[in-house]
Amino acid sequence: MKLTFDSPRSQPDPYVIKEGEHYYMYATGYSGVQLYVSENRTEWRYEGSCFSREGFKEYWAPAVTEVEGTFYLYVSCMPKESDDVHQQRLMVAEAKSPEGPYRFLREIAESFSIDPHCVRSGDGLYMFYSVNDYEAERAGTLIVVDKMSSPTELCGKPKIAVRATLDEEIFMRDRFRKGQHWHTLEGAFYFRVGDWHYLLYSGNCYQNENYYIGYAAAYGKEDDLTKLEFRKVPDEKTYAPLIRKNENEEGTGHNSVLAEDGHLYVFYHGRDLTPESREGERRTARICELVADGKTLRVINR
Repeated sequence: MKLTFDSPRSQPDPYVIKEGEHYYMYATGYSGVQLYVSENRTEWRYEGSCFSREGFKEYWAPAVTEVEGTFYLYVSCMPKESDDVHQQRLMVAEAKSPEGPYRFLREIAESFSIDPHCVRSGDGLYMFYSVNDYEAERAGTLIVVDKMSSPTELCGKPKIAVRATLDEEIFMRDRFRKGQHWHTLEGAFYFRVGDWHYLLYSGNCYQNENYYIGYAAAYGKEDDLTKLEFRKVPDEKTYAPLIRKNENEEGTGHNSVLAEDGHLYVFYHGRDLTPESREGERRTARICELVADGKTLRVINR
């Protein structure tokens, strides 16, 4: 279901949390992180930019985690003078409320690093994010997980969580050299139900109509997320999107999940399926319900 906004702006890469009686959505923005607020999950008002850094642009895929009363915002951006998106690198900012404004603290990973998701597991913090692998059989962007020594520092020992295995994950053919097709898995979001661990991701290119959400799963009581072995569902050779293009929308991807009152809600972006859908920035936030049944996830009320 497409969400309602009081602004004509787009909401790429929506990340939603609930704090008190309000829902907060953080979204990609050129000059800063966009912030939206809602009381009911479906109707949202634009509150402006909650974080920007002098000399930087293109704030991609923000995510917010609260730790001991402080809200940490993780996002990637790149220097204003650069035209190379592979200068994107992860950084962290902090605030005393989910609205911000957030204050820059430090960069936490070198370029290229994007799409952070910081999660608690057991007594520790872990971060899933995306980096590049130029030498893999299926070269491209993949998802890693690293333990955090604090909310502002990675341990620096990332482990591959999930990588491309399908032609449907090709971002661009012959992107950097002839014969090397560039693949992309990005937009990681981790959550756990019982002893099942789920890792949602987006595959392909966000500009393409067939951008989609897939997932991998792992089973066990392990709290150290770097020790889990995630496996694509149903398997690494089968293209079986959780959310993909339908008769109403295309370019569906980059999600976050909110657990509330025994339900799971997945927020993602898509484009209305019209002839103009890929002209300019038309990614807008949507919602549907997510059901976890053992290894299997499915969406309803889309």
